[in-house]
Amino acid sequence: MGTSASVTNWAGNIVFGAGRFHRPDSVPALQELVAGSDRIRALGTGHSFSPIADTTGDLVSLADLPKIAHIDPDAATVTVAAGARYGEVTGMLTAAGFALPNLGSLPHISIAGACSTGTHGSGNGNGALATAVSAIELVGADGELRTVRRGDAEFAGSVVALGALGIVTTLTLDLRPAFDLRQWVYEGLRRFDDVEEALAAAYSVSLFTYWEGEGFEQVWIKQRDTDPEPPLRWLGSTRADGPRHMVRGVDPRHCTPQLGVVGPWNERLPHFRLEFTPSSGEELQSEYLLPRGSLVDALRALDRIRDTIAPVLQVCEIRTIAADDLWLSLAHERDSAAVHFTWVADTAAVLPVVAAVEAVLEPFGARPHWGKVFGIEPDAVRALWPRLPDVERLLRRHDPAGKFRNAMVDRYLPA
Repeated sequence: MGTSASVTNWAGNIVFGAGRFHRPDSVPALQELVAGSDRIRALGTGHSFSPIADTTGDLVSLADLPKIAHIDPDAATVTVAAGARYGEVTGMLTAAGFALPNLGSLPHISIAGACSTGTHGSGNGNGALATAVSAIELVGADGELRTVRRGDAEFAGSVVALGALGIVTTLTLDLRPAFDLRQWVYEGLRRFDDVEEALAAAYSVSLFTYWEGEGFEQVWIKQRDTDPEPPLRWLGSTRADGPRHMVRGVDPRHCTPQLGVVGPWNERLPHFRLEFTPSSGEELQSEYLLPRGSLVDALRALDRIRDTIAPVLQVCEIRTIAADDLWLSLAHERDSAAVHFTWVADTAAVLPVVAAVEAVLEPFGARPHWGKVFGIEPDAVRALWPRLPDVERLLRRHDPAGKFRNAMVDRYLPA
């Protein structure tokens, strides 16, 4: 039974316009709900800052579906319930001797939501989280279950699909042997000319700046424990003498262990511990992915408007992502660098700054994250993703009545 209670996203900047909210406790109940609905969308953990999950009809949480997590050791895969959070699965994988290739900064996000919007971690050799998906099961517009597997003609358009192809029920993810990492924070990377070397220095690297001074205040290095320990001083920066949080004034106990303490992959790749909520949602976020080779020039361009950015910024993070072939991925067919902004929770103050950032980044072909705040016009977005027409044909084929569409999908992927 659905309720009409108002629901917001994690940050509270989106109030969903759904007429009803549902939490089905079985896949058959979900199928019945989808088959009987005119408009329906799935809601993950609500960590998107755009109206990507909104609908005027039925909004569905998958949190009450059975918690499937089946490891196939021979195939080196795990099949998980779409509503599961990464942190609910990764400990089990580690105990079984397996790992995912990468994780995002938050272990609190749902697996299906992260994959369907192109969410990523960092590392020159690491793809977005969706690149680990080898099969996806979903409820289609007719209420029937179907599975799309890697190698199928429609697979590349079905994984990062913004929830517009159906309600995902399970995903099958590639695994690799479990591995250990150690993490350090360095302070004071001043030269943009050193950025490429810094980002290539370890399995996963993040650079943080407040756009108030020269270069980057912090560099987070997540290194395989088998690699040589880095020096105390490196590229002009100095290893921090204690734990650090990337946002000023926030207790670093919320962050995963630093200071070179070795630990399993799932307790080092995220920035934040599963047992702590990293913030109360008092923020907005925007993110743009550029061709990796243009990053340094883009940083210099942003530096020229630092006085515009800094007053509404909590922190800016730079990460890297390997190219993939997924049609709506932010890293589609290009090795990428991500420029991520965590803003203050003031939409009126932030939106003009977002527009200024987008104007500066436009010459670099910056793709906006589908789940973050952005204002790039549809025609400009269409020029950034060469396979958008194929996605539109895919949506028309599987959802001709637009059951899974919403205003954002209509704006950027018109029927």
